[in-house]
Amino acid sequence: MHTLKDVLKILDEIAPFSAAEEWDNPGLQVGYLSDEVGKVLVSLDPTVSALKKAVKSGAQLLLTHHPLMFKGLAKINPEAYPGDVIAEALRSRISIVAVHTNLDVAKGGINDILAELVGLRDLEALIKKEGSADALEGLGRVGNLPQPMSLTAIARIVMDIVGSDGLMVMGAPDREIRKVAILGGAGGSELNYASQKNADLYITGDVRHHEALMAETLGLALIDAGHFNMERAAMHVFADRLKDRLKGLGRGLVIEVFKDEETPMRYLHR
Repeated sequence: MHTLKDVLKILDEIAPFSAAEEWDNPGLQVGYLSDEVGKVLVSLDPTVSALKKAVKSGAQLLLTHHPLMFKGLAKINPEAYPGDVIAEALRSRISIVAVHTNLDVAKGGINDILAELVGLRDLEALIKKEGSADALEGLGRVGNLPQPMSLTAIARIVMDIVGSDGLMVMGAPDREIRKVAILGGAGGSELNYASQKNADLYITGDVRHHEALMAETLGLALIDAGHFNMERAAMHVFADRLKDRLKGLGRGLVIEVFKDEETPMRYLHR
């Protein structure tokens, strides 16, 4: 069995915490470095329901994409987020670790997985990391489809990837798409980079109204695949690959995915 410190070292080798964006706060959120870890539950968000699942499944570590805390807390209220999660984690002796933008930029990380699922080739970073000579080091990915397809056809592929029956799409249904930019999470504010890379289509989440208007002006087709759905799909693939990697290294860690995780927002149908 490994300690939490050992697990953090393994994760740092896969997606260096130092590569995270300046505003981000990946790494240890709650826990004791000396605690032993034999099982890890992977989820997108650090929630009380995820912690309860970790307890039920016998996990000692909750590994999430989104950090529990992005900045220092002035107080901890156990009756409000994130204080309720902190209190439950300490009460249950479950550690919480986040791999966020460090996993977004990493090779084999969130955006590489999303690009692969869509079927993109000849990849490069959408927003290249300053000072890096590696074309793949940075946020998002840009690549070519194996063959041109319509916006409607690629939207259906994305629906299958994220497990959704519908998507927000902007552009003519029969528009021919050859080059695609993709960024997991909330990437509407980065659409200029997709345009500068001469992408025909930009796939991301949480696109705001005025960002969509800007994309239309730039002649860029858009698919809003949903922040939660995109990153959940990629985290599930990452968990499977982490399991394989640890097995290959002879690391005795059990990895499980929180498959019943749900977004707090719902569509209300008439």
